[in-house]
Amino acid sequence: MSEDRRPSPLLGLPGAVPGDAPDGDVAAHYGSISAEQRRLVGGGTFVDLSHRDVVTISGPDRLTWLNSLTTQLLEGLAPGVPTEVLLLSPQGRIEHGFSGVDDGETFWAHTEQGAGAPLVTFLERMKFFMQVTVTDVSETFAVVGLPGLTHDIRPRASLLDLPAELGDPVGLWAWEALRIEAGRVRVGIDTDDRTIPNEAGLLGVAVHLDKGCYRGQETVARVHTLGRPPRRLVMLHLDGSVDHLPPHGAEVVLDGKVVGFVGSGARHHELGPIALAMVKRNVPVDATLLADGVAAAQQVLVDPEAGLHVRPVLS
Repeated sequence: MSEDRRPSPLLGLPGAVPGDAPDGDVAAHYGSISAEQRRLVGGGTFVDLSHRDVVTISGPDRLTWLNSLTTQLLEGLAPGVPTEVLLLSPQGRIEHGFSGVDDGETFWAHTEQGAGAPLVTFLERMKFFMQVTVTDVSETFAVVGLPGLTHDIRPRASLLDLPAELGDPVGLWAWEALRIEAGRVRVGIDTDDRTIPNEAGLLGVAVHLDKGCYRGQETVARVHTLGRPPRRLVMLHLDGSVDHLPPHGAEVVLDGKVVGFVGSGARHHELGPIALAMVKRNVPVDATLLADGVAAAQQVLVDPEAGLHVRPVLS
């Protein structure tokens, strides 16, 4: 991640407590963790995500060009429709991931802090003769999280005006708890440099299964057809009697052997401590795991045997 810092002006609000890396430039909470989660569920608030990088892609060829490069069907994308997008290596591993929306003239993308510059560098190399302009606008625009885990992009200079418009903010911990509950990965946090989309529950989310060719498609299609991803995303329900959350990158262990790693964790106002983890496909789904020494039951997010990578329907 980049060392460039953009501390949010909302950190100056009463009760604001900065988050831990890589989220130190926004508030983790404003003094009332569980109540903030309930407010985010109920609405009438927002989350400061202004540490995320913002990249614009403009020009008449933007959607056709992005469609040819990425996993998502973007050609003909209607204005105002949010989407999730990946760029893969030739081996199908995730190299870049971003969320975005087109406004009819410009595609607005946002990604993890520090990931914007490498994304711009990659896209610039792929422009050739296409009529597109790629710009990192992270210094002037900021991402805001809204109830329902949706996003908006606002001028950075307007951040201090948002409480009057949207209600008092809640911290990133509230957002993270609901995101983890929903099984939605942060690329680069819940994934590593070996992750393919099939392992992370991203088929049908950031990968369109019926679009034309793109780099890395062969791997995605082969694993999808066989239905056996090398690893699988799980949600861990952690032992609530332990007073710490496993940190990012902590080993996940079964019978003394490392079988995966922890991505992100949170304390959910109803579920208790939870985390996303990537584990080997052959780990029994009913096995109790140890995450940084904390006992954890699994909730299946990516089926170890099927290509449809959705939460199982439990009777």
